[in-house]
Amino acid sequence: MDLFMMNCELLATCSALGYLEGDIYHKEPDCLESVKDLIRYLRHEDDTRDIRQQLGAGQILQNDLLPIITQHTQDKPLFDACIRLMVNLTQPALLCFGKVPDDPAFRHHFLQVTSYLQAYKEAFADEKIFTVLSETLYNLLQLDWEQRAEEDNLLIERILLLVRNVLHVPADPYEEKNVDDDASIHDKLLWAIHMSGLDDLLKFLACAQSEQQWSFHILEIISLMFRDQTSELLVNAGQMRSAQEKQKDMQELELLRQKELAEKRSRTLLRGARHSRFRGSYVIQGLKAIGEKDVIFHQGLHNFKNYSHDVGKPTRRVPKRKQMAQDSENQRRSALNVRLFLREFCIDFLENCYNRLMYLVKEGLIRERAQQHDETYYLWAITFFMAFNRHQNFRPDVVSETISNRTFHFIEKNITNYYEMMLTDRKDATSWSRRMHLALKAYQELLLTVNEMDRSKDVNIQHSSNVIKSNIFYLMEFREIFLTLLRKYDERMQPRSFLRDLVESTHLFLKMLERFCKGRNSLVVQKKRVKRRKHSQKTLQTEPTPEDLEQTWQILSESLTQSAVPFDATSETPVDEQRTEALGRIQDCIMSCAGPEALSLLRAARAVWPEGDTFGSVEVEPEEELELLKQILFTKLPSKLTVHILLYLILFANPSVVRPYIILLRSYSQNSVHTNHCITRMLHRLAVDLKMEALLYQLSIFSMFNKILEDPAVAVYQELVTFAKYVLNRFFVFATKNNKAFVELLFWKNVGAVREMTEGYNKDGLKRWTPEEEEQLQRLYEEYKDSGDIVETILPLLSISHTRREVVSHMVSMGLVDSVKDLKKERKGTRIVLWTEEQEDELQVLFEEFRDSDDVLGNILKRITAKRSRARIVDKILSMGLVSDRRDLYKKRKPSAPGRSSGMVQFFDLTGEPREKELEIEEEEEDKSDQDEDEQDYEELVDNSAKEGQKSMSRDNSLKKIHSLSGPVLWLQNSLNRTADDREEDGVSHPVALVPLTEENEDAMENKAFQKLLRAVGIRAPTDGQESFWRISSSLSVHQLRSVAASLDMVEETAAEGDSEGNQENSLTVEMEDNDNQEMRAQALRALLLSRQRKCASSKSKEEKISKKRRRVLDDDDDDDQRELLLPLPSIDVVQQDGL
Repeated sequence: MDLFMMNCELLATCSALGYLEGDIYHKEPDCLESVKDLIRYLRHEDDTRDIRQQLGAGQILQNDLLPIITQHTQDKPLFDACIRLMVNLTQPALLCFGKVPDDPAFRHHFLQVTSYLQAYKEAFADEKIFTVLSETLYNLLQLDWEQRAEEDNLLIERILLLVRNVLHVPADPYEEKNVDDDASIHDKLLWAIHMSGLDDLLKFLACAQSEQQWSFHILEIISLMFRDQTSELLVNAGQMRSAQEKQKDMQELELLRQKELAEKRSRTLLRGARHSRFRGSYVIQGLKAIGEKDVIFHQGLHNFKNYSHDVGKPTRRVPKRKQMAQDSENQRRSALNVRLFLREFCIDFLENCYNRLMYLVKEGLIRERAQQHDETYYLWAITFFMAFNRHQNFRPDVVSETISNRTFHFIEKNITNYYEMMLTDRKDATSWSRRMHLALKAYQELLLTVNEMDRSKDVNIQHSSNVIKSNIFYLMEFREIFLTLLRKYDERMQPRSFLRDLVESTHLFLKMLERFCKGRNSLVVQKKRVKRRKHSQKTLQTEPTPEDLEQTWQILSESLTQSAVPFDATSETPVDEQRTEALGRIQDCIMSCAGPEALSLLRAARAVWPEGDTFGSVEVEPEEELELLKQILFTKLPSKLTVHILLYLILFANPSVVRPYIILLRSYSQNSVHTNHCITRMLHRLAVDLKMEALLYQLSIFSMFNKILEDPAVAVYQELVTFAKYVLNRFFVFATKNNKAFVELLFWKNVGAVREMTEGYNKDGLKRWTPEEEEQLQRLYEEYKDSGDIVETILPLLSISHTRREVVSHMVSMGLVDSVKDLKKERKGTRIVLWTEEQEDELQVLFEEFRDSDDVLGNILKRITAKRSRARIVDKILSMGLVSDRRDLYKKRKPSAPGRSSGMVQFFDLTGEPREKELEIEEEEEDKSDQDEDEQDYEELVDNSAKEGQKSMSRDNSLKKIHSLSGPVLWLQNSLNRTADDREEDGVSHPVALVPLTEENEDAMENKAFQKLLRAVGIRAPTDGQESFWRISSSLSVHQLRSVAASLDMVEETAAEGDSEGNQENSLTVEMEDNDNQEMRAQALRALLLSRQRKCASSKSKEEKISKKRRRVLDDDDDDDQRELLLPLPSIDVVQQDGL
């Protein structure tokens, strides 16, 4: 924009500032009022930021504002106004426009504002300017808190914001055209900061206890100072290279030289030494052209190897939404003096400031006292400074604040949140992906630091490393985070650099896990409890009842007073981690009648863990020890699972995990040696360690192997070449045994497909029948073909167990029956349609008997002879005129006594929904199910997967649904407990999204029964068009969350006992005393599955009114904040755009 196009009023205001004569600036009398007018003009600029562009074109900051603050520092009102105006003028373009505009006109304005900001940054690269700023800041910091006024604090904040804005301006590589080791504008700015002493003031603000309110500003400025820098380059700055480093550089140079020579040799072979005037024409036999004739080749024979039908065709355009994400990492080597200054800054910062500053920032993030996306600066600081410490005389004490399990949990939670937002906020998915990449690099650096601690010679450091590793290997969310990220990788939103760091992090994690399990061959981890469905033909082992445990205790009570064997403390795991394991060992000893061992373990554990009285007090009596052992025997301990390392590797044997590795392998020539090693090692684990080389029998993988083997510089990639030859040799041997091997190359394969390829194909995945089994099946069919249900009769008599579906299918294939319809299992009780006179009399007698009870309908359902659904019995009672309204049959709820809401009672009180709505929903669903059931009774349908048992009531169906969802219920329980712990630790409550990261949980979130369970426990459904995940409500307290989680254990127990209860209800005579507990469980489970979350209408309207008032007040406050021109800065990864 030309200066002559400036608005006349704006031009007159700028002219009233003053003028520059030589190096001396003469201010006008109205200079202060003119600066305030410019601030007022900027407040009312339009969407194109016209005022900002006009002031930038007029170079007001370079020619007027900077000379004013350097030469008229004593004029405090003028100095404060100029700093305030410069903070506004140097705001990032992204903050002015909100985002990079898509419209070409607005994008032009965006680029124009960016160019003016780059000119401002060049003008600030002056030592005089930063000397004035540092002296002013120093004088303000000398004042005590009692002497500081509010204007002084505002001036401190504005100076820090001005430094941040200037450092944030992106470089223009097309204008600077600097190479490595050359001083860029950013380097000149850093050097001016160093020479003015501002860097020492920043370190003082980072470590001073009285200045902790500026912690986020300081961390943001430091992150911008080290932009485009790497910790390795700073550590090696100004130091002599070691012999090992020189040898490594020589090897890399030699590899590049060999690669170049191989390419030259290949080009030499492509052309002859003598030029041929006539290249000739050739016919390629067997390769058809467009017509019926063979292709005619009009080039030399040396070019035939590269012939393709695609030559000359236009390149297919890839839509923008399907293009691969581009990397935005920019790294350069600054001038030597700048690198030396930054290196000394890092050393002093780690020694004196890092732990305190990171603690303050973490507390601010947890208590939500930070601005949006400020956690990215925290993640960057973890990545950069811990890497610098690892390369520079590794000392764990200087970074001890961020080496903890809490830091692992914090980063894992942010990765999950970023992935959720990447899926929901599609327009800004690139920015969320960049934030997730930053969190991944922080997680990787934590693992590298723990791995470095493991190599330390200090025993205490090694012990701390083992404690951290035990936790991250034990917890499922830490153990499967890399597996989840690999499964969810999307190359359209996540760049290649993210995949590279993910693969290297996975390699490091597996390497640490293998070393941790070395000598153990197994690992104790959390176990996902999955309860299997009980089959009638098999007797499963049940848990011991209290009576059995009491009998066991009486047998052991005499032998427990014998002499104790000393406790063996030479376990491989640390002593502090054996608390739960010791309880389990004591319980196992008691169950196996090993009394002395149990007593010795108890006493040894008491010596190790005297606090908490978990194993009794120090002065415990022998009789009290017996009582304590009895309590341990009846204690239900958390279940664990011992997993072999190969069982964990099987989780990676999946096409969705292998595919990202192949994507990264495509750029093998651009990858580093370490990256190619990580890829090869993972594929080697799958092919050799797991013996699943058939998982790699895929055409795209073989094409990649062929490209590597034909590379002229194949000698550089010896590890890849060796592995590729191994897989190809195994495939050709396999092809001689399986005639479908070449067809299998077209498909990606999972573990089941690999097993079929190697062990033989099986139709529909069913078990193979041997001739002996077929002969036995035919003999049993001839013997029992006249019985009622022949399949049920044959199943227990088979020598090898088969399911009903397998037996029915094989009988049809053998020709014993014509169709599966002949073997359809008849459903009992479903054909009862009409009511006889005796049944009506029985119903009237039962109604008169229980009409005054709390649950009239429930008692009738239990005792009626002809079993019918709830809806049909309700309709019959209404038609007989026994009641006038169906609400008279609803169960009456007893008011609970105050202070006695625990377990399932408190769990159902959280829903806040009346019982009437629950029963109405029940009856509607049962009417629908009865209608479908009657239609199926009169139509002959093929049912190959018929289930055993009779489902006469919706309660049984609900029990079986929950019984099959025990894994997701456990996941929900863990999420509720984890949220309760976070809210108790942080002191704040906010909605927490439930993000399913496994296929089982994803399927459960679409299950209607599981969705009813979610609503019942107070989890809010996603809002249409705005959210994609269910969320744990912020209104639930810590006590309520833990009560709900504890109630889910009762849900699983009720679901497991549902089958036995249903069989008892189908009997003709059942005693009242035996059914009381079953009735309570059934009613509680029905309420859990069918209740809806509904809030009171009056309280909701009040909350809406209050929220509207609060929102109006907050909006007014936001407007005032904008007038103060102290605007927040977006995240570091958002504002760095390519080419800007």
